[in-house]
Amino acid sequence: MTRNALSRRAILIGGTAVLAAAPLQALAQAAGPAIHVLKDPDCGCCSAWIEILENEGFAVTVEPSAGAELMRYKLLSGIPEEMASCHTGRIDGYMIEGHVPVADIRRLLDERPDAVGLAVPGMPYGSPGMGPESEREAYDVFLIRRDGTAMPYSSYRAA
Repeated sequence: MTRNALSRRAILIGGTAVLAAAPLQALAQAAGPAIHVLKDPDCGCCSAWIEILENEGFAVTVEPSAGAELMRYKLLSGIPEEMASCHTGRIDGYMIEGHVPVADIRRLLDERPDAVGLAVPGMPYGSPGMGPESEREAYDVFLIRRDGTAMPYSSYRAA
């Protein structure tokens, strides 16, 4: 009799735990895509870009990195030196280099091209995290191909 009571109790406790965890699973599924970003811990523009991603529903994790260590990571991940910027993200198998707009990241994830990822070389003023869009300078977002070449993916005119 005790054995059956424990079994019923275990089933009830287990069922309660599953029901209690269901909202957490729904919350995790509701969160946007997960992106892991390597950045200099003292860089404010990188933090501003990360905040934009978070406000757009991305689940962002951050790893401090700087100097030669960060550049080595970029190069080993397939980002050509001429495409480099101040921070590097990895999302769903793609690299995101620099101040890439959210719309371009979402497009990349929708289209799923055979590529390394996207880059906004340098730090163009008015790109996400780099000052007001209303004062934006013209810049391009590049698709980095697996052979290391890059082609324009989207363009943003000066404001």
